[in-house]
Amino acid sequence: MTGENIVCFTKDWAEDPTSSNHVMRALARDNRVLWLNSVCTRRPDFASGRDLRKIGRKLASFLKGPKQVADNLWIYTPLVLPFPHNPVATALNRRLLALTLAALRRRLGMKDFQLWSFLPTTAEYMGLGESLAVYYCTDEWSAFAHVDGERVAASEQVLCRKADVVFTTSRSLLERKRAFNPRTHLVSHGVDHAHFAKALDETMRPAPEIATLPRPVIGFFGWIERWIDLDLLAWVAERRPEWSMVLVGKATVDVSGFGRYPNVHVLGRRPYADLPQYCKAFDVAVCPFVLNELTHNVNPIKLREYLSAGVPTVSTAIPEAASYSSVCRVAADREGFLAACEAALAEGSGEQRRRRSDTMRTETWEGKAEEIGRIVQDVKARKRRESEPALRARPVRASVGS
Repeated sequence: MTGENIVCFTKDWAEDPTSSNHVMRALARDNRVLWLNSVCTRRPDFASGRDLRKIGRKLASFLKGPKQVADNLWIYTPLVLPFPHNPVATALNRRLLALTLAALRRRLGMKDFQLWSFLPTTAEYMGLGESLAVYYCTDEWSAFAHVDGERVAASEQVLCRKADVVFTTSRSLLERKRAFNPRTHLVSHGVDHAHFAKALDETMRPAPEIATLPRPVIGFFGWIERWIDLDLLAWVAERRPEWSMVLVGKATVDVSGFGRYPNVHVLGRRPYADLPQYCKAFDVAVCPFVLNELTHNVNPIKLREYLSAGVPTVSTAIPEAASYSSVCRVAADREGFLAACEAALAEGSGEQRRRRSDTMRTETWEGKAEEIGRIVQDVKARKRRESEPALRARPVRASVGS
């Protein structure tokens, strides 16, 4: 897909990179992309300092106007009222977005455009003059604890039906969303293989803050939230006090309980650019997901990142991990998880790491973007054909002497 203009509703660009960042960066190589920072999936808590700070950042970003962050890729924070389920606010937001997008597209030379959404609550904002509507579904959004699940599910169903094409990142999501739109396709997450394979470079030094910890190092990076099984990690730390357990990432749940375990090190968020250094220091990397409705539908990018770095990997029994059982150990319970970590410790030789990394070479974001682009172009061509008036056959009268 080349020469297209894409406007997308998604999360805030400045947050930790997720699939939307990677997909849009890849598409921006041959297309122009206008990324709209989150238009709100929940009502903010005005008593929360965190939410108030976020509102302040959004206002500051809005006043700065569109910011170019890469060739063909601009970031913009639209001004909207933060009340996603209020019909008056929604109607006003729709009008504001229509006017804002018209002005931005004129400024950026984006006449004909596709409208994409990575958010489930944007159904009311589809139909702003786009040539094609795309919904890219990465999670079972209604299962998140901080949202009104019933309303989010209802809004997402409308969005699926309005979209010309729907993408899902896991098989379970494919089954669920296809019920609302037959033009639903599975495109699993990709990985920045070259970035994480740097961990295999002999000249790369491991992250200094964990390079001197007692070995082995059992490592995790990512957002530490309700879907991470902290009880499981604490249980492992207690039974193997000689292991060092390292957690890298922003924590938005209480992790103070780890204070009783001297072998657990909660480091906080680290730059994406530095993650290969942490992988370099990991003897085993883990995906310790709680097993519930939310994680039943998740397809963790970190699993592919660990494997691209060549690190022996252990996951709890989320469905998508089973697809990688040849290179990732999957455990059904606590005892199995501990045993899998012990077995994985024997699989960390340099050659084993290189072979493990090589299995991810074909799962790059660029490859995923090509797959997505082919599907979008096919849908666009079919939509164009369907919109053309059917030619009516006219009887041909034979002329005299024919």
